[in-house]
Amino acid sequence: MVRVETIGRVRHAFHVKGKTIKQISRELRLARNTVRSIVRGEETQHSYARKAQPLPKLGTFTGALDRMLEDNARRPKREHLTFQRLYEELRLSGYQGGYDAVRRYGRAWERQQSIRQAEAYVPLAFAPGEAYQFDWSHECVVINGVTTMAKVAHVRLCHSRMLFVRAYPRESQEMVFDAHEAAFAFFKGACQRGIYDNMKTAVDAVFVGKERQFNRRFLQMLSHHLVEPTACTPAAGWEKGQVENQVGVVRRRFFTPRLKFRSYDDLNGYLLDRCIAYARSQPHPEQKDKTVFAVFEAERGALIPCRGPFDGFHATSAAVSKTCLVRFDRNRYSVASSAVGRPVDVHAYAGRIVIKQDGIIVGEHRRRFGCDQIAYDPWHYVPVLARKPGALRNGAPFKDWPLPGALAKVRRKLAGSDDGGPADGEDPDRRAHRWPAGGGGRLCGSARCRHCRRRCHPQCACQAPARGHGSSDRGAGTAGAQPAAGRRLRPLRPAACAGPGGGTWSALRSWR
Repeated sequence: MVRVETIGRVRHAFHVKGKTIKQISRELRLARNTVRSIVRGEETQHSYARKAQPLPKLGTFTGALDRMLEDNARRPKREHLTFQRLYEELRLSGYQGGYDAVRRYGRAWERQQSIRQAEAYVPLAFAPGEAYQFDWSHECVVINGVTTMAKVAHVRLCHSRMLFVRAYPRESQEMVFDAHEAAFAFFKGACQRGIYDNMKTAVDAVFVGKERQFNRRFLQMLSHHLVEPTACTPAAGWEKGQVENQVGVVRRRFFTPRLKFRSYDDLNGYLLDRCIAYARSQPHPEQKDKTVFAVFEAERGALIPCRGPFDGFHATSAAVSKTCLVRFDRNRYSVASSAVGRPVDVHAYAGRIVIKQDGIIVGEHRRRFGCDQIAYDPWHYVPVLARKPGALRNGAPFKDWPLPGALAKVRRKLAGSDDGGPADGEDPDRRAHRWPAGGGGRLCGSARCRHCRRRCHPQCACQAPARGHGSSDRGAGTAGAQPAAGRRLRPLRPAACAGPGGGTWSALRSWR
C-alpha cells in the first residue's frame, strides 16, 4: 500500500516540478500505473477495499451459519454464544475451514443487522400543563429491619421536568389512586393528559393502534381530575422517555446506598424532601439559566386546579365468619357482631380497610400487608359479652386491652381470684371450688353448675350467700348448709354472669 508521504512526493513532482510519469516512476521506483492513478486523482491517501470476500471453504456452510447467528440473536444477552462456540458447532457439521473466516462473516452479519435495526427518534416538546408521565419501579429498601422490594410510583411533568416519587408495598390499583392523589396535591393541580404504559391496573384490553379499553375505576379517577389518558405502544418505552430516564436517576441518587427506615411514611417523607432538593439544584435541560423548580413554579399557573380528593378504593365482597372476622388479602379484620351471617363490602385503600354492610360502616382498620395477621377492634365484641361474659377472661380481642375498674374487677372474678392469678401454680378456674369455703380442702363434687361447669359442694366457696351460686334471695341455703337427703342442688346464676341487666353489661355500657 502506498503511504501518504509517497503520494505527497508524487503529486509535488508532477504538479510543481513538472516531471513526467516516467521520470517519477524511475526516481521513486513505483509502477507507472500507480503514479498515473495518483496524478489523475485528487485523493491524498490510497486505500484498497476488497469488493467481494472469497469463501472457498465457508461458502457451502453460510446457510447453516446464518441460522445459527439468527438463533443466537434471539437469545437473552447473557446466553449469547461467542464466535468461537459457533465455530465449534459448525465444525461438528463438517466444516473444515479456519476460525477467522467464521469470525469475519459473523462481524459482517452483525453490521448488516445493526443497520437494519437502527431507529431514529424525534425530540418531543410539551407546553406548560399539557401532559405528565407515570411509571413504576422496584427498589430494594429496609423497612423496620426487613429487606423489602418497595414499589415506587414516579410522576413527571413533561414541561418543567418536575418529579414526584412515592413508595408503596404493593403495585395494586388503590396504590395507583393514592399516588395520583399525592402527586396532584404536591403539584397543586393536574395536567390535561396523562401518559401511561399498558399496566393492568389501568388498561383492561389493548386493541390495534392506540385504541384501549381502560379500567372503569381508573377512568373515574381521571374523570374526577379532568385528565385524558393516553396509552403508549406496547414495548415502546421511548414514548414516555422522561419518566423512564427518571427511574434510573432516582435509583442512583435517592436509593443508593440502600435506604433504611422504620415505616413507609418515613421513607416517603425522605423521598419528598429529596425531590424538592434535586429540583432546586438541577438546571432545566432547555432553559439553562433556570432550575427545574423555578420552571415548575412558573408552570403551576397552567395546571388544572385540584378538584378535591377522589375516593380511590378497590372494592370486593367477603363473608363474615362466626368469630366476626373478614378475610382480605391473606389477613383478617374484625367487624361488628351484628354483621355476622351476611356478606359485606370491603373497600381497600392504600393505608386502611373500610368494611361496609348495607352502606353502613361495620369495621375500619389500618391495613396490614403481611400474612396471617388479625386486626381486632374490641368494641366489635362487646355486645357478645352480654351472652358470653366468660369470653372477657381469655378472649383474643381483649388481650392487652386497658379496662376500666368495674370491668377489670369482672375479669378478675372470672379468673377465680381477686388478684387475677392462681396460687401455688393452681388453675384459677379450680381455685374457687375448694371446700369448706375459704379453706384449702379438696375439690367439691356435688351437683354440676351450668355456668362454671363444675360440680359444686354446698360448702364450696362459690356457694357463699353474698355473690355465689346459693344466694339467699334465690331460696338456697347459706354457705355450709347441707342439702336434704336425696335432693339435688339447683344451680343458680352467679351475679358476675348477669345478662344485659346485670353487672358486666351495665359496666360496659357506662364505660363506653
